[in-house]
Amino acid sequence: AHFSVYILYSKSLDIFYIGYTSDLPKRLDQHNQHVFKDAFTARAVDWAVFFGIRCINEEQAKKVERHIKRNKSRKYLENLKKYPGIVEKLLLKYPG
Repeated sequence: AHFSVYILYSKSLDIFYIGYTSDLPKRLDQHNQHVFKDAFTARAVDWAVFFGIRCINEEQAKKVERHIKRNKSRKYLENLKKYPGIVEKLLLKYPG
């Protein structure tokens, strides 16, 4: 199964959320329907995919997700979307 690291954005809260999954459309629905009751994402219903990174396996997805979360910078998230080279380097750094 392919895994994706995803960055969601809520316009109402003006915040990003980062996670990983093997089924992004399903996971997005779960976040918006508040399947995860105590989750951070339960605070909004307008989550939309801001950006996704396709990974080769779960191991790689976990590492890439952790790396992005550690950066905790809106600018970094925007740059990931803007500059494909950043993503390429990230996938090379964590081969999975």
